[in-house]
Amino acid sequence: MSVKWLTVIKIKRIYEPAANDDGFRILVDRLWPRGLSKENAKVDLWLKDIAPSNDLRKSFCHDPKKWETFKSKYLKELGANKELLSKIKQIEKEKRIVTLLYSAKDKEHNNAVVLSTAL
Repeated sequence: MSVKWLTVIKIKRIYEPAANDDGFRILVDRLWPRGLSKENAKVDLWLKDIAPSNDLRKSFCHDPKKWETFKSKYLKELGANKELLSKIKQIEKEKRIVTLLYSAKDKEHNNAVVLSTAL
């Protein structure tokens, strides 16, 4: 009988304190979070190329009214970036717990939420 290990993808705002149960922490923003030193961030990997393109990020501007359009366009970008999606899936397989870190203030309307659905 084979045992499949439970794997978990979490989402967390980078400004929240790191926790032991975060597992492997991946920053998924294109820009480094303001006011946060790299030492204090406790980021295991910064995958800025998995973040939305600058044009998409700027057009969304964290406006919940633009959420559906942003989500659709970002999923399309992610579809063209299968290599980095595979990288996250491999890390998840190895580490079992992965936390996607984002800096936006809105916990429901951010790129990490969309990214987690693509994994």
